[in-house]
Amino acid sequence: MGFNTTRRGFLASAGAVAFTIGFGPKGAMAATADAALDPTIGSAIDTAFTPFVRIGTDGQVTVLIKHVEMGQGASSGLASFVAEELNHDLGLVKIAFPDAKPEYANTLIGFKGTGGSTATPDSFLQYRKAGAAARDMFKAAAAEAWGVDPADVTLENGVLTSGDHSASFAELLQAAAAQPVPEDPKLKETDFRIFGKEGAFRRVDGAGKINGTAIFATDIQLDNQITAMVIRPPRLGAVLTSFDASGAEGIRGFINAAARADGRGVVVYGENTWAAMSARSAITAEWDFSNAGSRSTDEIRDELLGMVRADPQFNASHDGTDIAAVEADLANAAQVVEAEFFAPYLAHAPMEPMCAVIEPTAEGGVILHDGTQFAGLSHPTVAAVLGLDPAMVENRPLYAGGSFGRRANFESDYQAEAAEAFAMTDRTRPVKLAWSREDDIQGGYYRPAFAHRVRVGLDGDGKIVAWDHRLAGQSIMKGSMFDPNGMEIDHISVEGVADTPYSLGTMHVGLTDQRKDAVVLWWRSVGHSHTGFVMESMMDMAAEAAGIDPLEFRLNHLPEGEDGDRLRGVLELVTQNANWGNAPEGHGQGLAVVKSFGTYVAEVVEVSGTADDAIRIEKVTCAVDCGLPINPDMIRAQMEGGIGFALSAVMRGEITMVDGEVQQTNFYDFMPLRIGDIRAIETHIVPSTASPTGVGEPGVPPAGPALANAIARTGTRVTMLPLENNGVYFY
Repeated sequence: MGFNTTRRGFLASAGAVAFTIGFGPKGAMAATADAALDPTIGSAIDTAFTPFVRIGTDGQVTVLIKHVEMGQGASSGLASFVAEELNHDLGLVKIAFPDAKPEYANTLIGFKGTGGSTATPDSFLQYRKAGAAARDMFKAAAAEAWGVDPADVTLENGVLTSGDHSASFAELLQAAAAQPVPEDPKLKETDFRIFGKEGAFRRVDGAGKINGTAIFATDIQLDNQITAMVIRPPRLGAVLTSFDASGAEGIRGFINAAARADGRGVVVYGENTWAAMSARSAITAEWDFSNAGSRSTDEIRDELLGMVRADPQFNASHDGTDIAAVEADLANAAQVVEAEFFAPYLAHAPMEPMCAVIEPTAEGGVILHDGTQFAGLSHPTVAAVLGLDPAMVENRPLYAGGSFGRRANFESDYQAEAAEAFAMTDRTRPVKLAWSREDDIQGGYYRPAFAHRVRVGLDGDGKIVAWDHRLAGQSIMKGSMFDPNGMEIDHISVEGVADTPYSLGTMHVGLTDQRKDAVVLWWRSVGHSHTGFVMESMMDMAAEAAGIDPLEFRLNHLPEGEDGDRLRGVLELVTQNANWGNAPEGHGQGLAVVKSFGTYVAEVVEVSGTADDAIRIEKVTCAVDCGLPINPDMIRAQMEGGIGFALSAVMRGEITMVDGEVQQTNFYDFMPLRIGDIRAIETHIVPSTASPTGVGEPGVPPAGPALANAIARTGTRVTMLPLENNGVYFY
């Protein structure tokens, strides 16, 4: 059939690899040509001034981007940090993606990885210092050549001048590389040419994505490459007992099919993706379901709601407050507001399904072509599966066509699968492991389903005096590599509740873990994706019970200090620009504010119509405080994307199961936002000089509750998601 199909044992993952790196710019390196850089993106690279800045003999500045670019703008952001300090137009900078080397580790998570809105906090000072170091080295070289003080040398767009003297980066390259690297170069404090400037920022990845030259894993087509696809178990935990490939024998381009060593399916090989996909459809498989999931969504939801109606498994209160103290204050409250909530499983459903290519090298190693969030984990995982020294595995990082957390998982699932598919061949041909969208939606990872039950006690003045909050759902972190000591409480399950910035009187948070019905993972904004909905819905319900305007009610419960000040700032900014309280007749407005990932976001959703007839989202107004606004255009883009992502899920997003089998398959039944779903989005940015924080996720949590609160103003309060399946119809 073209190669040896003898199955080889599937080796366990190498597990956690923790690079603990805390560094500034390193010394100038010898002239190199780094094979890990994508030649379609980078330029002729000769001299490394730091691990992050390289300048070619042609004077071209290339910034090495250690965070994956998955559409969120990390490549432009990191490049701008260097360009700002070099006094270089961002449009003149090129980017490249380095291998998973220790110097490119994310200092906030311990390995080369992107997630949790950490790209900016992790890289801001690193890359600025890198740019500043290169700047000072060129200035020192120019000053030495011209016999002037470095302070008298100016630099703009790769040209240094002092009086009548002038020289380019290319002319001073070797002299600059010979200079000592400043230990702590001075960073700009004023005269920014990029930071905070409207229209000064142009995405460095934009042109390639428009003209088709940007390379994603799906685009990789190497000489003699074959494609592998997998027949996956229809239920979690099912084991393959047999398969029949006779139906695929006549399909043009079909090569072979082989059972996975662990019984988790059949690998089908074709000369191209269509051949592999067609052959896969023609192969039948039999499964052992004795240890497989068999529950349906109704059972899972009923169990979760039952859990929050009972005593919780764990006390997750941030200060250890016991339920008895809250019960006493609830008993003495003037009134108690209570509600139950349910948030379903959600798929990530990125535009580009999972894909990776394993390419053999002449030396017996491999090259992994992949657009992963966790290169620091997938690298050792692939090495372990193939029985190779990690030094024999080279990463070729690529653009990722969306992710929302899916390409950041503990097992490096699809990379391990690609390595296994390669290992089952004779290892002479590159193997592309391709997932279909159906594979990803039906057999990928999900945002866990969660139930909440909340009781809020109010005094006679409408002040919250007690808050009892119980949650139940499946833990993401427990048993993972991030749980080396066996945690009792997964903070991700209760984030946004246990650490709420509101002053809520006596507060108890109870958590109950649900058994495993699906493989769960962080989903854009993680725990805040469901806790934000519940907290902000309850704040509105409590405000209504107290007879107080929702804005005033929130302001009344803000704490003293930075959190309170910054929450107040976004609340006031968003309500002013949304014309809060003055919606046209027949319209309803809803408000929500959430602090997540160090960023403060408030949103007002304005709707028209009613739940019975049809709701139309007329406008979403957003205010964001993310510290120093590096690029206003990109901040707005991320807020808009987060709002659309969140509303899509809250309106109609749901993964359901029948007897353990996922029912959704593609975008027609797991439907993303449509262009006509929101008539307008407007984002306002709080001016700030504070350290910048991430914007990839914080736009998500307030959007859903703001929509639900707006619909409630038209007469229908919904606490069970998605809204469309619980009594709300949308245009």
